[in-house]
Amino acid sequence: MIRLMIVDDHPMVREGFKLLLEQDSNIIVVEQADNGKDCLLKLRKAKPDIILLDMNMPEMTGIELLQEISHKKWRPKILMLTASSEIEYLMRAVDNGVDGYLLKSSDAKELVRAVKCVSYGEKFIQPSLIPVLNSKLIARDLDREKVEQLSNREIDVLKLVSVGMFNKEIGEHLNISERTVKNHLSNIFRKIDCSDRTQAAVFCIRNGLVSVHT
Repeated sequence: MIRLMIVDDHPMVREGFKLLLEQDSNIIVVEQADNGKDCLLKLRKAKPDIILLDMNMPEMTGIELLQEISHKKWRPKILMLTASSEIEYLMRAVDNGVDGYLLKSSDAKELVRAVKCVSYGEKFIQPSLIPVLNSKLIARDLDREKVEQLSNREIDVLKLVSVGMFNKEIGEHLNISERTVKNHLSNIFRKIDCSDRTQAAVFCIRNGLVSVHT
C-alpha cells in the first residue's frame, strides 16, 4: 500500500486528487495539508511514503518545503505538481532533490503512473519537459566549465561589470589600471564566449556569481 499525503492550498483540488488516486486499491491518502508549514506539523504523525506537493502555496512554497524536508534524516518521496511548464521551476526542484515532477494538466492515468514510479524509487519527470531539461542541464555544465576557467581576479572584474561599473570604476575599486581591466575583460569574453558587457552580466547572474534583488 502506498501511503500518500496531499499538500495543496485548494481544498477542492486536494479532494479531487484523493478521489482519483484512491480508485487504485494500492494507494491510500493518509493526510492532507493546505501549505508547507501545515505539512511539517502533520508529517511525523502521518508518515506518508510520498508527498504530492503543489509548487505555489502561501506560507511556504513547494520548493521551500522541499528544501526543508531534504535536510531531514528520514523523508518521504516528493512528487511535485505545478500548473506551470517553466523550466526554471523544474531545474530548482531537481537541484533540491525532487523525486517526481508532473504538470497538473496531466490525466489521471499519468498521475497514478507517476506516484507508482516514485514509490518504486525511480525518478519521474513530465515526459514533455525532459528534452528541455536535458538541454538546460547540458548548457549549465558547459557554463560551469567556463566559470572554472576564470581566475579569481577575472571573477572579481566580471562581478563588477554585472553591477554596471565602467572600466575606470572597476580599476579604482580593485586598485588596478584601466588598461589591466580591459585586458581582463578581453580574457573573460574569450573564456565565457560572449561579445559584450551585457552578455557577460547575464552570464554572471545566470551562474549565481552575483545576486539579483527585486
